[in-house]
Amino acid sequence: MTHPFQSVEEVTLQEFVLFIKIHHKQIEENTNIYLNLDPSIAESDQKRVAMLLDSFLRLTTHTNIDELNEDDKSFFTTWLQSQLSIIDKKSFNLFQLIFEKALITFMIQQKSSRTNAILMYVLSKFTFLVQLYYGGDHNANYRSTDNQELKYLQLLDKLDKLLISSTGYQDLAYILKKCEEYFSYKRCVFYAYVPWSNQFYGVIGAELSKVQSMKGQLTGDNTILSSKKPIYLKNPKNYVKEEHIQLFNLSSIIFIPIMRRDQLFGWLTFDQLGEEFDCTKEELLLLEEVGNRLGLFLSRKGEKVEKNTELHLTERESMILGLLAEGYDNKKIGGFLFLSEHTVRDYVSSLMTKLKAKNRTQVVASAFRLGLLS
Repeated sequence: MTHPFQSVEEVTLQEFVLFIKIHHKQIEENTNIYLNLDPSIAESDQKRVAMLLDSFLRLTTHTNIDELNEDDKSFFTTWLQSQLSIIDKKSFNLFQLIFEKALITFMIQQKSSRTNAILMYVLSKFTFLVQLYYGGDHNANYRSTDNQELKYLQLLDKLDKLLISSTGYQDLAYILKKCEEYFSYKRCVFYAYVPWSNQFYGVIGAELSKVQSMKGQLTGDNTILSSKKPIYLKNPKNYVKEEHIQLFNLSSIIFIPIMRRDQLFGWLTFDQLGEEFDCTKEELLLLEEVGNRLGLFLSRKGEKVEKNTELHLTERESMILGLLAEGYDNKKIGGFLFLSEHTVRDYVSSLMTKLKAKNRTQVVASAFRLGLLS
């Protein structure tokens, strides 16, 4: 005798995200227990899986439910793409296994009436992710050829020569322009990180006033800037504030941390000025290496500048420097400080001389690096 099939209550993306938001602490505790107490998982795999679990929980807990639509495939696809630099087959399988075990354990403990519905939703979405990751077209994007590898090595060699010939931070704007050229992106922006205040600032990039308007405190809620690995977002929604998407006309974007031996200098972003684009895992790893080499460049140049430079700014110069960092032009600065444009121009020239900068952009970049702006 056959039993009639019982349909399971359907769960929407909004309901799933709300569920994770409410219970993320307990679910996170369970994932940590299963991940750390399993002796069969190597330490290197633990770290990779921990990053995947953390990014997945961060995305769901910090997503604005009101801004979600019914396109849950796009939601999960964007997450998977954002983890290209981290994920491999083994870590992906472990991530799926541990998250499902953590969720099932929690649901059993809670004796939730929606256990079946939530679990069926998770299983269906993980099945979709598995098909997406292992699918022929998807994996084809990750296969590099010998010619491709040679091209990447040649690009890194060009970057090395450029960095060796550069004299210091004052050349950073030029270096970023060359990175746009070398790696075929229309826009490259540098955001500096100030460790003593735990803040980030937009420093260098096209439309400087917009770039310099980007600043804030680095918190654990910031999924993108908290990552020590590069992140590609085909669609930045749910990761980047809508106001910033509109401000920069963003579509697809890549975030690259600039680091040297766990010291974070900031981040590079690459995009195509509003055009959507794809990015393979190999391309993302290439740009990660760009971030590593810029980190080495900044660490070496930083030591030299700090040892050889003794700067003293007058109170007026410090005020003007702060307003420059805010993106104001000479006329606006003069209006704020009741000075003529000619006088402001003289102060800016003095700052350029003291900071050995060729233009206003380099003044701000050098000031951030030297801790004159915080």
